Amino acid sequence: MTKLKLLEGYRFCVEFDKGSLSELIVDEPEPIGDGIGPDPIRLLSAAVGHCLSSSLVYALRMALVKIDHLETTVNLTTERNETGRLRVKDIGVQMNLHVDEDDRKYVKDTRELKYALEVFENYCTVTQSVRKGIKVKVNLV
Repeated sequence: MTKLKLLEGYRFCVEFDKGSLSELIVDEPEPIGDGIGPDPIRLLSAAVGHCLSSSLVYALRMALVKIDHLETTVNLTTERNETGRLRVKDIGVQMNLHVDEDDRKYVKDTRELKYALEVFENYCTVTQSVRKGIKVKVNLV
């Protein structure tokens, strides 16, 4: 469970159900908000990027491939729908992977690596959910 409490303007404090997690301040960008924290679109980008990156790390570790460097960049674009409301149009993800120097020869010939690279996206809960669309039920009290 995630709980959001309005602080002021459009700034909220996000509390997570796991007590060891730090609170997070979120906000809308200027001119609507003050831009003090990430906005929902940036949070969605981060969720997709983190989930894909973690899924890749998991799949590569299962294939016994050591990661030297992994950097993921997420570009999310928006557009207005037919009623003028802003919506996410698409999400582009660039993943730059470098494997450990000692593993490079091993990596080129391994079926495990090829399989890991083919299936890692299937492990990503967020990306697969977004791709399919998510039913959202809202209860206003």
